[in-house]
Amino acid sequence: MLPTSYAHYATACDTFEAQMQALVQALGQIAPLFDKTINTLLTTEGKVVVTGVGKSGIIAHKISATLASTGTPSVYLNASEALHGDLGMVSQGDAILMLSKSGTTLELMRMLPTLEKIGVQTIGIFGNTNTNLAQNLDICLDASIEREACPLNLAPMSSTTVALVIGDAIAATLMKARNFRSDDFALFHPAGQLGRNLLLRVSDVMHKNKAKAKPEDSLKTLLINMTQHNLGAVCICDKHNKLMGIITDGDVRRALIQNPDLDMKATMLMTRNPTCLSPNMKLAEVMSIMENPQKQIYIAPVIDEDEQYLGLVRMHDILQNYG
Repeated sequence: MLPTSYAHYATACDTFEAQMQALVQALGQIAPLFDKTINTLLTTEGKVVVTGVGKSGIIAHKISATLASTGTPSVYLNASEALHGDLGMVSQGDAILMLSKSGTTLELMRMLPTLEKIGVQTIGIFGNTNTNLAQNLDICLDASIEREACPLNLAPMSSTTVALVIGDAIAATLMKARNFRSDDFALFHPAGQLGRNLLLRVSDVMHKNKAKAKPEDSLKTLLINMTQHNLGAVCICDKHNKLMGIITDGDVRRALIQNPDLDMKATMLMTRNPTCLSPNMKLAEVMSIMENPQKQIYIAPVIDEDEQYLGLVRMHDILQNYG
């Protein structure tokens, strides 16, 4: 018996359980034709047109968006509008992916004669494969369920979840088959956080060749240098521009508390062998380094393969570019 404060949680448990059971069932049902579906889509010369009506249309729209952003050219086609001119977006060599719980959607049935004349591969994700519409498709994946997660067994819940996950499984499989990589994903998301995260590199955001000091510089000189560049740190380099260490404003404060000696030199204050970045590192990789609980750094020098100092990168610079 659940406590009063969790009385409604039981319904959530029932909903989750029903949908998980539906997914397990669907996984076995699609097995016989899944590879054929993937091979058909891999050999499709054109785009994948995903279509449906009502809730199935909403799921179709999402599947199409996922395909398009993961390396499979795709568009969503509103099945109702398709019968009033939008079928013109379908071309010979395309594949059309239909979604329907009933497997009897009239709009999809009315599209078939035109699709046959155009010359496209037809694939269904249907909740009922024993229909005239299903039998007229090239491939029909069985997305049938025993019951909806809806307490009344009326509102599409388990059925839409199953259709969506089958669509995700298709997209994921196509990604692996095409060796679709994170760089490819970023290419299609240039304005979003994910795209910037994956596309931008250290060299794009670093403060080039700034905040550099000599090992013999005095504390006063270092403070002036840090104030001028206002980056919160200064890097110590030898006469060949090779990085020797880094001094942060925190290092200065801690040193003065322990030993208020204004005659201290850079070599007495610097942290030797600091965490360094490569100019070709992606910002996502830098974030993981800076947020490492064992390090938790907010600024790091950038060096090349010969340990030549190139610049500084701050956590602030990365967050700014995440938008």
